[in-house]
Amino acid sequence: MPDVTVICHACRRSAEYESVVGRGDECDGCGADLRVCLNCAFYDASAYNECGEPSAERVLEKDKGNFCDFFRAADGRAHGAASAGGNNSVNSELDELFGKK
Repeated sequence: MPDVTVICHACRRSAEYESVVGRGDECDGCGADLRVCLNCAFYDASAYNECGEPSAERVLEKDKGNFCDFFRAADGRAHGAASAGGNNSVNSELDELFGKK
């Protein structure tokens, strides 16, 4: 039984692992790196360095594989949906409000 489930920030496909997600692990669907800030439970676009873990080192490329010791796979519902285009209804409402449609 898998211990870790990661939902790809790019295509929303889930991948299951028996232990940790490695830096070289890629999504079977789109080939995107999986051990990235955008797939981490600590990722927070509004936080300093976009990370909710204050002890973590700064990572510039949030969508590239990294060696962060604090990486913990996010469940994919909170911030991942927005990064993968999950805010379409909100964006549509804003476009209508500001006359872009």
